Amino acid sequence: MKVLTRFFDRVVQRYLPDAFLFAVILTILVYLLGVTITSSGPVEMITYWGEGFWDLLEFGMQMSLVVVTGYILASTPVVKGFLAKLSRAAKTPGQAVMLVTFVALLACLINYGFGLVVGALFAVHVAKRVPAVDYRILIASAYSGMVIWHGGFSGSVPLLIATPGHFLEDAIGIIPVTETLFSSFNLFIVITLLITLPLFNRYLLKGADPIGKIDPSLWKEESGEETEAEVPQSVTPAERLENSQALSFLIGMMGLLFIGYHFVANGFDLNINIVNFIFLFLGILLHRTPRRFLDTVGRGVKNAGGIIIQFPFYAGIMGMMVASGLSDKISLWFVSFATEYTLPIFTFLSAGLVNALVPSGGGQWAVQGPIMIQAALEIGADTAKTAMAVAWGDAWTNMIQPFWALPVLAIAGLKIRDIMGFCVMILLFTFIPIAIGFLLL
Repeated sequence: MKVLTRFFDRVVQRYLPDAFLFAVILTILVYLLGVTITSSGPVEMITYWGEGFWDLLEFGMQMSLVVVTGYILASTPVVKGFLAKLSRAAKTPGQAVMLVTFVALLACLINYGFGLVVGALFAVHVAKRVPAVDYRILIASAYSGMVIWHGGFSGSVPLLIATPGHFLEDAIGIIPVTETLFSSFNLFIVITLLITLPLFNRYLLKGADPIGKIDPSLWKEESGEETEAEVPQSVTPAERLENSQALSFLIGMMGLLFIGYHFVANGFDLNINIVNFIFLFLGILLHRTPRRFLDTVGRGVKNAGGIIIQFPFYAGIMGMMVASGLSDKISLWFVSFATEYTLPIFTFLSAGLVNALVPSGGGQWAVQGPIMIQAALEIGADTAKTAMAVAWGDAWTNMIQPFWALPVLAIAGLKIRDIMGFCVMILLFTFIPIAIGFLLL
């Protein structure tokens, strides 16, 4: 295991390009596959790419705000103090990795956007507390929480098929979460990962290359953060407004009132928009003045550059995959040799492959769901388990897809090659409990 871990780490460090170049190479690969495997011609594939290029603008903005609002909230004295206090539970590098992994898994079970931010921010604080830990493995551990998200409370597939009026209702009806999220196979996978993944990530420390440590200056607190005593005296009316605690309190309380209304009206609906809303308005309140808040925003937006420029490329890839029928061909190939017993595991594998090219849970279900559900109905396979197989396949290969890692890397100050070698090992390990869940339960 030690040799294998070091092998993947060194290969990735040597050959994996920057995340932006990865998206470019993936674009070219999907274009060539579309031209050679489907009936689409070269001009048609270019058209699909260009027409889909801007389809993730809303989602790209949401993920940019995940990074910025998470940074804003984490920069407040109250949250800094809480995370620092929680990080004291880790005394050794092994404990640090296990603690970060467990916190990230729990947070991603609640909500994937929440988990991405909390895991990365907490990892930075733990790294300050235990500077001897390999920072790359610590951030990979924080990101590993994403492997569990689609089996949790924000899983788009199980929540969608439990909602009246979903687009496959005529075929499968309404499938309650008791048959998906709270099924025996899903609970087995989730509980097993909660117990074993922290231990496995700790084991990765033994295989880490001792010369591969990251410069600690990456996670030292940025200079330029003003303390309360350093805030300049307000002279002009504009400066008084900028340093007005009353103004921040007023707008912050308006935000909190809406948050309360949202949960009263919708129950525990912790979607990505409300997560960003909570982070934003708590940040406004806890920074106390507009000036301190805006100064923090200025520092935080620097972290969102990779998301802003790369998400359109993934939207273009998605456009080619869907419009050319390439994603359909991948799914149908797996279905062609599946049986009633093996369809869920082959669905899981095909979903993992499609997710590596189209990293979007809801979008992937819209494309792949009808094919897999029709196959399940024809051969008599469990439709709820087949649907969850798509969900887990989507979550599983997040470990080797930079798309979702961008917010974590932005907060951590790392590049994709710094963590990907360890993420490959996490991918291989997590296949075991997931496969057991779909084959034996």
